[in-house]
Amino acid sequence: MPKAIVVHEVGGPEKLTWQDVPARAPGPGEALIRQTAIGLNFIDVYNRTGIYPVAPPFVPGQEGAGVVEAVGQGVRDVVPGDRVAYCGVPGAYAETRTIAAERLVPLPKHIDDRTAAAIMLKGLTAEYLLRRCAPVKAGDTILFHAAAGGVGSLACQWAKSLGVHVIGTAGGPEKVAFAEKHGCEHVIDYDREDVVARVKELTGGAGVNIVFDSVGKDTFQASLDCLRPRGMLVSFGNASGVVPPFSPLVMGGLRSLYLTRPSMGAYLGTRAELVEASRALFEVVGSGAVKVDVNQTYALRDVATAHRDLESRRTTGSTVLLP
Repeated sequence: MPKAIVVHEVGGPEKLTWQDVPARAPGPGEALIRQTAIGLNFIDVYNRTGIYPVAPPFVPGQEGAGVVEAVGQGVRDVVPGDRVAYCGVPGAYAETRTIAAERLVPLPKHIDDRTAAAIMLKGLTAEYLLRRCAPVKAGDTILFHAAAGGVGSLACQWAKSLGVHVIGTAGGPEKVAFAEKHGCEHVIDYDREDVVARVKELTGGAGVNIVFDSVGKDTFQASLDCLRPRGMLVSFGNASGVVPPFSPLVMGGLRSLYLTRPSMGAYLGTRAELVEASRALFEVVGSGAVKVDVNQTYALRDVATAHRDLESRRTTGSTVLLP
């Protein structure tokens, strides 16, 4: 019988239970896939801890890659034997799964399974952030927090390929060096430097056009303070905790700032959007403009260790779980 990771109650990594979960035959519009690689993301931690609530019991995980083994009635987009990948569909921490076929994207030959599992959620997040949520253009200057992380390392390279001046933040010499090699013109070590003061120094006091912030509570005010007039803060994560309530007045004054809180569902809600975004992602990876670093792999059964390493910021680049 295939196995999966199941959360029966929210809490720490010890709540991730390895157990038998029967495979389900695909119904109309569905496909059964045998998974070969699964991506690890901070949203998995948010679900496990209850920050983003999911009713237990549930199988965590939002992205993966594998091979189609069977399809249900009416499926036209994939056939048995296809290599496929997906993201944004809960239930990835499993050896096999049945999934809506319209959320599967066939993989081109130049994208291997581990790369696909590493880039679908993070890479498509980078795609909608840079191309559709807060579209960047050549000559813009942006600040990207957690530039050595999974989303950051992909997004900073992508932004650089578009002619954007990228300032990143990272913690410690190793992560700073990693971010410098992955698209950042300048990297601020937030463990040793004042982020706002350094951004003002690097921009001649002007500030940046856009801040992309997945850290949340610890960086929210600094992110606002790094923006130039009419700049935009894109707050898309809570790695340090949820941003507390604040007055809209902090966005006003002479700078007239903008704030958005995007979600993947709002940008990849239709199959057409998913296919087009995936095409752009596979193209930029295939061109070599964005290099993918799968720096950590763990057996799926050892996912608790992977969560601990992710939460303690001991990981760089992308992490993949192997069923």
